[in-house]
Amino acid sequence: MSDSPRYTLRYFDRIGVAEGSRILLTAAGVEWKEEHPEWPQEKPNQPFGRMPVLVEKGRNGMNDFIISESGNIERYLARAFGFMPANIQHAALQEQLRDQASDMFSAFIAQLVANPRDKEKEAQFDNLLTKLVEVQTKQLIANGNNGHLFGDQLSYADIVSYAFYKIIVVGMVKRQANIVEVVKPKLTPQIVKFIAVVESDPLLSAYMAKSDSLAAVVNRPTAQL
Repeated sequence: MSDSPRYTLRYFDRIGVAEGSRILLTAAGVEWKEEHPEWPQEKPNQPFGRMPVLVEKGRNGMNDFIISESGNIERYLARAFGFMPANIQHAALQEQLRDQASDMFSAFIAQLVANPRDKEKEAQFDNLLTKLVEVQTKQLIANGNNGHLFGDQLSYADIVSYAFYKIIVVGMVKRQANIVEVVKPKLTPQIVKFIAVVESDPLLSAYMAKSDSLAAVVNRPTAQL
């Protein structure tokens, strides 16, 4: 749309917690760009001294709208562009999956930075990942196993769930070399199909053209990992 506002997403030049926002902006088909501020030099210039940050250019003389925090940005974009249900109960069902994935990711980071290795933290991550896969698999089956968590079109839950898998399996492999071997055996056929369906969505063709494929990683024979 010619009158769409221009969006700027500030984040590091890597796969991380801004991935869901990148996908949402691409799926929305709006004009947007990404900035990679010098860090930590630009830290004081961000709303909470952290990224990601979303800047929506003001229109008709209005000031720019600036928000921070990955989950907050995702929900704002999902509601703005119709990826979040208008019904608050239906929305809550999708949002809880994002929160569960966020808890799993926090547990992953906790065990990753533990020095020396902390078996209890590793077990917590393992348990949360196992539970997340279990819950999502049940939801995929209940939804007809069409590759979507809800309905038959790309949703907020689809996008953010896919993003968290990609952050851990693709984005964190440099931090934990065996992460693919840790995660891949836990993925059910329904989750593997879900990943493939999300990546093949026409709305994400521009995103996939310049981003590594998660589906390729999870479908790669173990001997090649």
